[in-house]
Amino acid sequence: MRKALRWLLALVVLIGTVGTAGAATAAQPEATDIKDRLLAVPGMSLIEEKPYPGYRFFVLYYTQPVDHRDPSKGTFRQRVTVLHKDVSRPTVFYTGGYNVSTTPSRREPTQIVDGNQISMEYRFFTPSRPDPADWTKLDIWQAASDQHRIFEALKPIYTENWISTGGSKGGMTATYYERFYPRDMDGVVAYVAPNDVVNKEDSAYDRFFATVGTKECRDRLNGVQREALVRREPLKEKYAAFAADNGYTFDTVGSLDRAYEAVVLDYVWGFWQYSTLKECDAIPADAPNATDEEIWDSVDTISGFSAYTDQGLSTYTPYYYQAGTQLGAPTIRFPHIEKRYIRYGYQPPRNYVPRSIPMTFQPSAMRDIDTWVRHNAHHMLFVYGGNDPWGAEPFRLGRGARDSYVFTAPGMNHGANVAGLVPEQKALATARILQWAGVASPAVQEDPAAARPLAAFDARLDRRTAEREPALRP
Repeated sequence: MRKALRWLLALVVLIGTVGTAGAATAAQPEATDIKDRLLAVPGMSLIEEKPYPGYRFFVLYYTQPVDHRDPSKGTFRQRVTVLHKDVSRPTVFYTGGYNVSTTPSRREPTQIVDGNQISMEYRFFTPSRPDPADWTKLDIWQAASDQHRIFEALKPIYTENWISTGGSKGGMTATYYERFYPRDMDGVVAYVAPNDVVNKEDSAYDRFFATVGTKECRDRLNGVQREALVRREPLKEKYAAFAADNGYTFDTVGSLDRAYEAVVLDYVWGFWQYSTLKECDAIPADAPNATDEEIWDSVDTISGFSAYTDQGLSTYTPYYYQAGTQLGAPTIRFPHIEKRYIRYGYQPPRNYVPRSIPMTFQPSAMRDIDTWVRHNAHHMLFVYGGNDPWGAEPFRLGRGARDSYVFTAPGMNHGANVAGLVPEQKALATARILQWAGVASPAVQEDPAAARPLAAFDARLDRRTAEREPALRP
């Protein structure tokens, strides 16, 4: 009885503080200032407002339940940002799947529709982490439910059409959100979203690396990677000094040697993820005759020797936890490197999460998403880069998909976007985004070739390159 009363009391408190904003907001006197309207949402609080010409930009906290299935298990504060243009414009709901940026920025769909942008920090990325952290509550359904509650809270303010978007892990997140709450959004634009349906079958990545770019570039990259392992011992001495100078430790991964190999094995992948073919000119052409410093600098520039230190891993513990419990992680072969030089290979996500956090992989999670997308995708656009390793296992559409598309931008990396598509696909993608957002002109509805972004490009506000994450992360 006492347990039931405690649960009921917790539920009453939660409803009073973080309940869906629709009815509660309706009871408030209508506010004219957007800040007042946002702060009238139950559970919403202001961190700061930053000026930007033509917009209002707010950094906010929104109180969420730790467990959307059982609100009595407590709450946490999740960071949200609002790039406000006008309530009469459509709204783009963005997440990168990691921390949220607190600097005003505008994603490509936001520029295309000339709209507002709501950005969400993914749960368990600090400071949006429950304390204490129950890691079993970090899964794709709980995160999708975070987005659903934010949408329900803000839809009474931003009443026009909504489109969700995200890049890489954010593109995955937008897809999962659509799968679990398909009635929320009017459209989805998922950029460079990996789709690891069968975690143990990764041959698509090996085929990708055998043909990507040019043979000359592949040979340069493979040569430096191999040479870094051939010179493991002298370069590890440099690594040890580097770690000592910066206070880096290796408790999570287990040893400096494991971390060293992990960084080196990320090298080729990291180049194609973030660089373009023309940048291959900066890679040493004759690795066996390069100096230790040249090999070190090239690997450090692309992979980052701090990535697998305890300090480098700690920020990304939530990602590796999810990779090892639901998302899956790639494993590739290295035919250009003799087996005697590779001691560990691509290490599993378990090796990058503190052992105090239990992990069990759920192979059905991604199969469910993939099946749903193939048979139920509606108003969904997937954009991939032709030279991006993460696109080796893309989302695909089946007979049940409606008004949905998978496009690949030739030669582009993990920063692939609509602007980089071939002209016909670019026009069609732009037209569909405008249509889903409810702002397509009659001319665009009649002829997609007439489609153009509604807002002018702003070099400070609009981001067009991949957000570089150290190590092997989407």
